[in-house]
Amino acid sequence: MIGIKGTRGVGKTTFLLQYAKENFDTQDRQCLYINMNNFYFQGRGIADFAGEFYRNGGKVLLIDQVFKRPDWSSELRRCYDEFPDLKIIFTGSSVMRLKEENPELNGIVKSYNLRGFSFREFLNRQLNASFSSYGIEEILTNHKQLAKKIQNKIDVKKLFQDYLHHGYYPFYQENRNYSENLLKKMNMGIEVDILLIKQIEQKYLTKIKKLFYQLAIDGMMTPNISRLANDIQTSRATVMNYIKYLYDARLTNTLYKPMQSFPKKPSQIMLQNTNLMYAIYPLGFTRQEVMETFFVNCMWKDHTVNYCGKPTSYYVDNRYTFKIMGMKPSEKQMQDCDAVRVTYADSWEKDKMIPIWLFGFLY
Repeated sequence: MIGIKGTRGVGKTTFLLQYAKENFDTQDRQCLYINMNNFYFQGRGIADFAGEFYRNGGKVLLIDQVFKRPDWSSELRRCYDEFPDLKIIFTGSSVMRLKEENPELNGIVKSYNLRGFSFREFLNRQLNASFSSYGIEEILTNHKQLAKKIQNKIDVKKLFQDYLHHGYYPFYQENRNYSENLLKKMNMGIEVDILLIKQIEQKYLTKIKKLFYQLAIDGMMTPNISRLANDIQTSRATVMNYIKYLYDARLTNTLYKPMQSFPKKPSQIMLQNTNLMYAIYPLGFTRQEVMETFFVNCMWKDHTVNYCGKPTSYYVDNRYTFKIMGMKPSEKQMQDCDAVRVTYADSWEKDKMIPIWLFGFLY
């Protein structure tokens, strides 16, 4: 039994359909895709349906948006116990806490998070290319050769800006307004995923949305919980919970000091990826904020990122300190900086720094 989680728009449904297409013939009835949005499942339990499918020769059941059934976890447990040869792959919201909130699934589900495109994946899709990913150690020790090799093949500057604006979510390839579509996905993530899964009453929806917008326009600063609570007319504890839900929905990234986590107050909050920034408040963010958001999101998949305590600096894996810089820093800044220097300036090679876009090749 495999669970695929991810925010709206990253391609969970497409993933299931591609899996079926690549592994089964269209006439092969051993694999079946079902979506819990179908009204049929308002009157039919997952386990009963799966049992009928299994008895008729079914081997792989693909269940989309499983959380739309209120009893989904107990139903999946029944499937596991009663149909041991049936393979189930299901998708759910990133807001779901599969094992923490559903102990009946402990030990029987392998969970994966599906992320949006990395810069590397965006390039491969756009250019029909086959760029490889690089580990963090390889980038730190061999960034000059890696970056020059890539730059010799493509116009990195233009393509990188395209990615920052609209390259994270695969639906940028659809023939409709990307920002409007992204805003729709963001609203559904709050209106459906957070409210439904966390069982929050509809009347509190505007408070969560207002908090999200306020966190976005506040920029990269330590949140003032008391002010935010006053702004949305609720308690400090509720604000802290809402901040956690927005992070679970992959709408924000919350950074803590080393060895700290929720329910401690975050030291820094930023939007989860740069595409969200351009959709929410396109003229309200500095280039520096966009680049720091990109860097943190690149690291977030396989590394721990903590608040460093210094402006524009981040502590990664309890080992490296990275400082994000723009145009050529002063000699004093260079002398004061004992961190790995990362830049979004074109003069990265001359300034002996790592180009920030190269971290888009981490996955």
